[in-house]
Amino acid sequence: MPAKIIDGKEVSSKFIEDIKKKVKGLKEKPGLAVVLVGNNPASEIYVGFKEKKSQEVGFYCERYNLDEGVKEDELLKLVDELNQNKKIHGMIVQLPLPKRINENLIIDAILPHKDADGFTPVNLGNLVNDNNMLVPATARACLELIKSTGVEIKGRNAVVVGRSNIVGKPTALLLMQENATVTICHSKTKNLKEHTKNADILVVACGKAKLIKKNMVKPGAIVIDVGINRVAGKIAGDVDFENVKEVAGYITPVPGGVGPMTIAMLLDNTVKAMELGKGVLK
Repeated sequence: MPAKIIDGKEVSSKFIEDIKKKVKGLKEKPGLAVVLVGNNPASEIYVGFKEKKSQEVGFYCERYNLDEGVKEDELLKLVDELNQNKKIHGMIVQLPLPKRINENLIIDAILPHKDADGFTPVNLGNLVNDNNMLVPATARACLELIKSTGVEIKGRNAVVVGRSNIVGKPTALLLMQENATVTICHSKTKNLKEHTKNADILVVACGKAKLIKKNMVKPGAIVIDVGINRVAGKIAGDVDFENVKEVAGYITPVPGGVGPMTIAMLLDNTVKAMELGKGVLK
């Protein structure tokens, strides 16, 4: 029996509607600033989606398109200005940045309570301490998609393929908070199949097109594919979707799975950022 498709658009729509209702009841609109450096086609698409959805739910949104050659100190200055701007409650600096710019330096400059992406060391550190302030949006998306299946997470074997600070590590931490037994795999993992085959829940975020094959997946497993790769002009995930769906119990498509849910979580983070910021910037 083929897997049930976890439709990210459908699952995220409830969250989007809830955010719309919440924003309608607020005296002040949540303010989101989106900063894009250069003209990376994928980044332009992501930023466009984020800007469109934020306006759709009733946010105040500012977008900054900076030239590829922008200096690091100029970008830091903009971040500082947005930190002090009372109309802006959350901000995103779209990654990746040009290699000559220190990403960590830029992310560290964002005030933790305005960090809509959840990437600052303070927010990641809070996650380690089970104090979820602003959690990385994609990691939250993965957890909510898993929960949408109705399958209990507690006691399950969960395997996360990929160890980035943006997806892999925070997703593993969230799954541990839900009492799953978590294994993190990466490019240096030996016999990857031995680990993935044991997973009741498999989250793949490694950036290698169709890495996970049918014979690497446990029958009935929940498979969450975070990967976005271009193969022969088409978008492909990190999971061989067409074949893996024959054995998995639940699976996310690419596109249409984690992406829409990530944007919903980003918007939810912005509302939370507004609440966190009350009393900080007077």
